[in-house]
Amino acid sequence: MSLLRRVADHLNLYLDCRFCPRQARRGDKIIWTDFEGNLVDYDFVMELDATDNKLGIPVAFFECFWRRGKRHSKDKARDDTGKFSPMRDVHPTARFLGIVAGGDFTAPARALVQNRQIDLFYVPKTKIVSAFERSGLQIDYPDRLAEPDKAKLADAFAAGLTLTKKTETAETLRELIGEVSLNTYVDRVRAALGALPQEIRIIAQHESKPEVFETIADATDFLKAPKFDYTAVVENFIYEITYTDGTEFERMLDTIGEVKTLHREIERLALHMSSLNA
Repeated sequence: MSLLRRVADHLNLYLDCRFCPRQARRGDKIIWTDFEGNLVDYDFVMELDATDNKLGIPVAFFECFWRRGKRHSKDKARDDTGKFSPMRDVHPTARFLGIVAGGDFTAPARALVQNRQIDLFYVPKTKIVSAFERSGLQIDYPDRLAEPDKAKLADAFAAGLTLTKKTETAETLRELIGEVSLNTYVDRVRAALGALPQEIRIIAQHESKPEVFETIADATDFLKAPKFDYTAVVENFIYEITYTDGTEFERMLDTIGEVKTLHREIERLALHMSSLNA
């Protein structure tokens, strides 16, 4: 969490965390809705123009996890990366989608994350285990350790994990990761959010009333000299963006009001990122 807090503070963004209570959402989970109304929960979300009492514009979504062993790493990678697609399609401001992974996370699993164009910040297991050990806490054990012994380790860990130990361990882990790596991560998030639209295309579409045929022959006859009925035109819009980093966004909208709302969010993010460089 301290890593993402560092990023959010640096970029002047609100960090929503499932470990922190917030009046603007119900319950402990951070829930955002996809196109079909499905609820998708995330570990962390960075928002622009947000407060504890008001949801803002989502600009970055994160999943975070620790894995003690390598088993099912690829399944974990597949599941977590799949959660990002709905927000990438819904919010043009969701410019950064990232996983922060610690522990045993195999090379094929890491490659899967990167191939799906999801950012990965990876901390090897040895560094995490070492950070806790320096605080006198044990988080690793042999796979074949008896269950009663695992329970004793878990109890000892819970008893020893005081607020002071948490702070001490976090500081040690930051030292082991290195200041350069941490700053580079901040720069990656900033670069993704700061990529500006190079071309915006707004397309109005008009649809005729449908021509309905009961047989193939009827449809064939119609297509010899097709005439469509535009007396009751249905209008919709397509909003497309191409960014400086080569990524693109496309969204179909029903009204020009929705187009304006979407565009205002894009404009607000661009102004915010420009202000950081002023």
